[in-house]
Amino acid sequence: MTDPNLDLQESGWEELRKEARKIEGDLDVKLSSYAKLGARFTQGDTGSPTLGSSRSWKSMVIEIQSLLEKLLDINDAMSRCAASAAPTTSVTQKLARHRDILHEFTQEFRRIKGNISSMREQAELLSSVRDDISEFKASGGMSPRMQLLRERAAIHGNIAHIDEVINQAQTTRAVLGSQSALFGDVQGKVKVLSDKFPVIRGLLGI
Repeated sequence: MTDPNLDLQESGWEELRKEARKIEGDLDVKLSSYAKLGARFTQGDTGSPTLGSSRSWKSMVIEIQSLLEKLLDINDAMSRCAASAAPTTSVTQKLARHRDILHEFTQEFRRIKGNISSMREQAELLSSVRDDISEFKASGGMSPRMQLLRERAAIHGNIAHIDEVINQAQTTRAVLGSQSALFGDVQGKVKVLSDKFPVIRGLLGI
């Protein structure tokens, strides 16, 4: 009868486990440093990141992603190794534990990355607002954005005033038109009377 432990040793199970534990240790250290970076943003250090710190942050992300991918490959290799050697309960439990560790590291990485990305966006927005305020103070006037808003408001105000003048002109024209018709009607009636009664014509001087 073949010894399962011997089969596992020949298939490289222990070597793979050793490599997995090493990568897990490296990930633990990297994620700890990454979490400290996230804590720095969370505690209010939201200043605009320098070029050096930005490169360091991106480099850390790349390193962690690479380690996670390597650990995933190692786990897959251990699964194939265990399957080829009729795994025991102990081996199955160890393999499950390595998979749990990989899942925990992956979730932790995503959580920290999401927090840092959110804080960086807030820092960039705050920096933009500060720049606008500084520009406003330095120029002694409004920022280009505020000037544009003011010009738009002035244009809308002028348009509203023009509409009001046009409405008033149209109303005046209508009133004058009705008065002209009234005067024309009166003048016509006076002419009829003057034609019938010459005395009235003499009085009116027509």
